[in-house]
Amino acid sequence: METGGKKKGAAGRKGPAGPRKKSVTRSVKAGLQFPVGRIGRYLKNGRYAKRVGTGAPVYLAAVLEYLAAEVLELAGNAARDNKKSRIIPRHVLLAIRNDDELGKLLSGVTIAHGGVLPNINPVLLPKKSATKESTPKSPAKAAKSPKKAAA
Repeated sequence: METGGKKKGAAGRKGPAGPRKKSVTRSVKAGLQFPVGRIGRYLKNGRYAKRVGTGAPVYLAAVLEYLAAEVLELAGNAARDNKKSRIIPRHVLLAIRNDDELGKLLSGVTIAHGGVLPNINPVLLPKKSATKESTPKSPAKAAKSPKKAAA
């Protein structure tokens, strides 16, 4: 009954019948760097819902990858601005707090060793000497230029 020495049915599929195809991960299929399978496993084991669709981990992996790329790009720019070649938590904090949307998303987040944004209240700054120049004591002194007075 058998033709060519191969078994038919399920028995033929159990053993190593031939060269096995290399498995293609869902991350590769979706063109992502983040692990779709692992995120799917976390979604299932986390018991966030009774059932998890097949597209949910792909979508979540894509969103997480986009956010990570955005933060890393901005942090890299902050590191370059500070003449550093390595990203440290300070650069991550500067990147997040200086971006409107990321700052709003991560407003309640504390970054360890990040510090704070440089900010000095204008009330605390010393008064400018512009008040002296705006009201000269005599009109004759106001008309002379500094170069002529020095000569």
